[in-house]
Amino acid sequence: MSTNALIEIDSFDALTNGLGNSSNNKSKKAVLLFGADWHEACPMLKMVLNALAQSNNNSSGGNDVLFGNIDAENVSDLSEKYNVTMVPTVILLLNTTTDTVWERLEGEVLSDPSHVTLAVQRLIQARTNNEEDDNGGGTTSSSASASASAASASSKNNNNNNDHDPKQALNDRLERLIRGDTVMLFMKGNPNKPQCGFSRQAIELLNENEVPFGSFDILSDEDVRQELKVYSDWPTYPQIYVKGELMGGLDILKETAADGSLKEEWDIKDITSTATVINTTSESLHDRLTKLVNRSNIMLFMKGLPSGPECGFSRTIVGILDETGEPYDAFNILEDDEVRQGLKEFSDWPTFPQLYVKGELLGGLDIIIELKETDELADMLKA
Repeated sequence: MSTNALIEIDSFDALTNGLGNSSNNKSKKAVLLFGADWHEACPMLKMVLNALAQSNNNSSGGNDVLFGNIDAENVSDLSEKYNVTMVPTVILLLNTTTDTVWERLEGEVLSDPSHVTLAVQRLIQARTNNEEDDNGGGTTSSSASASASAASASSKNNNNNNDHDPKQALNDRLERLIRGDTVMLFMKGNPNKPQCGFSRQAIELLNENEVPFGSFDILSDEDVRQELKVYSDWPTYPQIYVKGELMGGLDILKETAADGSLKEEWDIKDITSTATVINTTSESLHDRLTKLVNRSNIMLFMKGLPSGPECGFSRTIVGILDETGEPYDAFNILEDDEVRQGLKEFSDWPTFPQLYVKGELLGGLDIIIELKETDELADMLKA
């Protein structure tokens, strides 16, 4: 691990060790990129930060800045520590001994890498010691800052118009939303097109456990997005509610699923599931496969799931489909050998992944690559 190169940080200990390389650990600064392999903006941001790290290394005092890359989904303890709720997010720390977030970049602002360069320059030029206390504890540079300003203005207006009590009206609306279905998922995007890896994983877990659920896209309503954090005393998304009670976020969902059936743990065994029931006869298997290939307009049978492909071919086809922007569903053949073997005969196609459009086999990876290269894929998916 070379000093001041963009280092990979895969745990809290790795971050601590990286900070230990400072010649003056008390004044060390840090630039941390929280990203995900599936997000198209992250490779460019990694290149920019690596170049900045190298440039800083060649300057005097460069050893006092740590540049780190963190997989936000896999290193969830650090994501929670710095309240990272979307990828990519860049956290700039002025004084790592106090964990003061001096500046935060997230959302659309990161589509222009120059904002990162300027923020790093400001960080390098800033003096440490206790001066961050003098400027109010840091700044936020993101699309969220506009939301914060709007929320502040809204709060002032509310104080001048208590007769209508808009805050109570919003709380009443939140009450209705969280009880909108037996299981409610507050997420980024919608089940057909999740807008972050955390939300995608939550959907996959609920589907794997055959749990019917309603959902709300918090990106579509900033008031709900911000106020639900206060209402639930839970700072991140996704959030899962059962019968109006908060169950927690993705980590809690994973732990509950690992302990057993989500339906049993949540005492919702009586609610109706739209999932296909596994049968044992060859005739019922055929019926099941017919239902599976028609479960979504675009249905991918792969090794693993889109949030965690388990072979290079599946990873490649997921990347191609994500680039099209078309919503699709996926089935992990590694978890059901009956489907894995039966689908080969059903489709007369011996390998995986397999992609279906409106119940008809489009082909495997080689066919999909060919369609992409001839600019036919988008039209085929929309057919």
